[in-house]
Amino acid sequence: MSIKPICTDADHAAAVARMEQLWDAAPGSAAAAELDALATLADAYEARQVTIPPARPVEVLRYAITEMGHTQAELAAILGSRSRASEVLNGKRELTVDMIRKISAAWRIPAELLIGVEDAAAA
Repeated sequence: MSIKPICTDADHAAAVARMEQLWDAAPGSAAAAELDALATLADAYEARQVTIPPARPVEVLRYAITEMGHTQAELAAILGSRSRASEVLNGKRELTVDMIRKISAAWRIPAELLIGVEDAAAA
């Protein structure tokens, strides 16, 4: 096992390639230990390199609809009407604290993401 710090994108790519080779390692084996160490190093590198920009609440809702399998009809049921859901998604109505609580509970989205930032471009 030859493990070294991941300091560059090239180091990261090499570590990911090696992890792919080790993916089916038997639990408790030296290969599994190497996989675990590489995954820990890769995770730490990614945490330092990748920053997720703040998003506006409407962008979080659109993501939930397009990528998480939710629908605008579900959002309408949570918010009480189709028109209210449409107004929120079109940026014509801000989310209230009550709406944030309901969406957060129903879709398991952290409330902090639904509070968002006033202008994600300025953040």
